[in-house]
Amino acid sequence: MPDKSAHNALRRSLAFALARPWPTLVVLSVAIGGLLLWMHAPAALLLGPLLAGVVFAANGGKVVFSVRLFVVSQGVIGCLIARMVPVSIVGDILKHWPLFTVGVLAVVAASSLVGWVMGRMRLLPGTTALWGSSPGAASIMTIMAEDYGADVRLVAFMQYFRVLAVAAVAALVAHFFGVNPAAHAPSAVVWFPPVNLLSLAETAALAIAGPYLAKVLRIPAGAFLVPMVIGITLEHFGLMKIELPTWLLVCAYAFVGWNIGLRFTKPLLIHAARSLPTVVAFTLILIASCGAVAGLLVVGAGVDPLTAYLATSPGGVDSVAIISASSGGDVSFVMAMQTVRLLTVLFLGPPLTKFLATRAGFGRGS
Repeated sequence: MPDKSAHNALRRSLAFALARPWPTLVVLSVAIGGLLLWMHAPAALLLGPLLAGVVFAANGGKVVFSVRLFVVSQGVIGCLIARMVPVSIVGDILKHWPLFTVGVLAVVAASSLVGWVMGRMRLLPGTTALWGSSPGAASIMTIMAEDYGADVRLVAFMQYFRVLAVAAVAALVAHFFGVNPAAHAPSAVVWFPPVNLLSLAETAALAIAGPYLAKVLRIPAGAFLVPMVIGITLEHFGLMKIELPTWLLVCAYAFVGWNIGLRFTKPLLIHAARSLPTVVAFTLILIASCGAVAGLLVVGAGVDPLTAYLATSPGGVDSVAIISASSGGDVSFVMAMQTVRLLTVLFLGPPLTKFLATRAGFGRGS
């Protein structure tokens, strides 16, 4: 009887929490994020909401927030990176183009090989495996996968599970290779610093107008890239000063984390349950393969381990940007390689995936 009463009490508590989605999600995010901050975990303010979203959605919770809020949050992250990355990023890419070419193509090749192997071994439908393993631009790859007849729900699960796994592993790598824990203690966080209202207004305008411009011009992943590029240029010429108080960054991190975590709904997890061991195993293989590429950058080019890993992480450019900004890595190098790979995947990924699917005889929906 005590076990039954305890079980009923747990069910009532869960029902009470799910009936109040926003307060529950916020409280859960604060609790997990606070714990991670206390543990001095890198990017705790991103990982807290992300994990809270997973827990909430997996237990049947539903929260609907405007896509515009997420898009503006990406704009804020673009402004954050613009504040940290010098305009010389273009020169760095051109100067070290062989290094960037090898790093980018190695990651693309590794992801394509993983997808091809899963398809050939019939662990997953061929086109689903290829689209699901494509690195970066998760939302875009999911949309394109639907056009080619793949299992969209499974592709979405593969893409966003990899983003989650990459974020978690990147935080661990940052912890072991680049973070000074004392610098990230909770007491060091100034939640409401003094701000320049004019600079804050200009930054907000860029975070809002940048994604809108990207939408009008149909620039893939532009909600993040356009504010970043414009912000770097304007700051370089002294035309604006990017102002990002902690409370604004926390809100942006939360929406980015929730956008990932809340996708792990109960129906999606049930649909993907049979393929879960395969997805987990090959996701870890892909992350390890990209880690090997990072090792080559460390040994062959003298790049520090944290920077090399973040630069070659397969996907989740906005989450990697947040982790990079909160750790001791070379943000300029990381974002340069991530941006180049993102653009490469956007233009090369679809035709490459279709080519591999055709040559392997997967066909539509196979």
